Amino acid sequence: MTDTPDTGEALGRQAGAVLDHDGLDALVQVLKRRGRTVVGPTVRDGAIVLDELDSAHALPYGWGVELEAGRYRLRPREDGAAFAHSAGPQSWKSFLHPERVRQWTADRRPDGAIAVREERPQSVSFAFLGVRPCDLRAIQILDRVMSGGRYRDPAYLSRRTGAFLIAVECTEPGATCFCVSMGTGPAVDAGYDLALTEVVDAAGHRFLCRSGSEEGAAVLAELPCRSADGPTRTAAARAVREAADRMGRSMPPVDLRTLMRDNLEAERWDDVTARCLSCGNCTMVCPTCFCTTTEDVTDLTGDHAERWRRWDSCYDLDFSLLQGGPVRATPRSRYRQWLSHKLGTWHDQFDSSGCVGCGRCIVWCPTGIDLTEEAHALHQEATQREVAP
Repeated sequence: MTDTPDTGEALGRQAGAVLDHDGLDALVQVLKRRGRTVVGPTVRDGAIVLDELDSAHALPYGWGVELEAGRYRLRPREDGAAFAHSAGPQSWKSFLHPERVRQWTADRRPDGAIAVREERPQSVSFAFLGVRPCDLRAIQILDRVMSGGRYRDPAYLSRRTGAFLIAVECTEPGATCFCVSMGTGPAVDAGYDLALTEVVDAAGHRFLCRSGSEEGAAVLAELPCRSADGPTRTAAARAVREAADRMGRSMPPVDLRTLMRDNLEAERWDDVTARCLSCGNCTMVCPTCFCTTTEDVTDLTGDHAERWRRWDSCYDLDFSLLQGGPVRATPRSRYRQWLSHKLGTWHDQFDSSGCVGCGRCIVWCPTGIDLTEEAHALHQEATQREVAP
């Protein structure tokens, strides 16, 4: 292997290559020429958000974040890193499973007849740049929920089919991250088209890139890059390994599915729901929560009507409304439903946990409720019951 800049099919087939800033921007331009809508992180309104990118120069170079329960702040970085930040308020769910989708429209014609038109989902060719390992797993979970069962969501499929995923291994975990506990990071091993590992050291600022699909290899072959050298590989591996040792949170080392199942009447539920506002923030920012409801709207004349599907939350009192009232009438029952489903009964439905350890629910909870703290408390209470005389 040489360290000279190169492009071409041979380099695209290699296990790894190194991109600089110009190479990363070339990646965006190649994807745009292929008809892709490139979405990635950028700075806006005091946060790192996901938005359409015209170039890689819009990435949040030199910005990191400070995270804690109920707290999110941007902070400048001296190293100029582009991906040294943890999960922001959005996830890729916002693009694959949007907050609002129109399902049909209806109009009353002058003769009184009603014309109904189904809203057919428009196909979008996405390229997601900067997908964290936890979010990569979240997309795989959404795939199972939205397209893997008996009832498939055509709106989701129209956005997900053929999406090009560029994962970025995590080298800078936040104080609320716990992907190691959930087995979802900080490294990536499958499910991506390209994977990047950012390296900033005395040898410079660069990105180790490897392909995970045929299309990924073809795109890599078009980029100005050089063969991956030993020091860059070593530095990248070390950065990911050290990130695993710096997780800000952890889950108790027990079977969480069993923990949830066997502690439905624990006293801890009363403690946590005394602090819960039932606002649903945790479900809105969660990258795997998928529940929806429908709403019908009309114009002032009553001649035009639309039906929309929108996100819903199990914290909403009407979410479990049946004849005679809601099934889960108390904050205690609603919080318990969310946590026990996310960590426990999700396995029964979808053969995996519904939590990927991103920590968004902790950060964006206005009262700072921490699901890892609650899991530890439930485990501690259960242990104390077992040893009590």
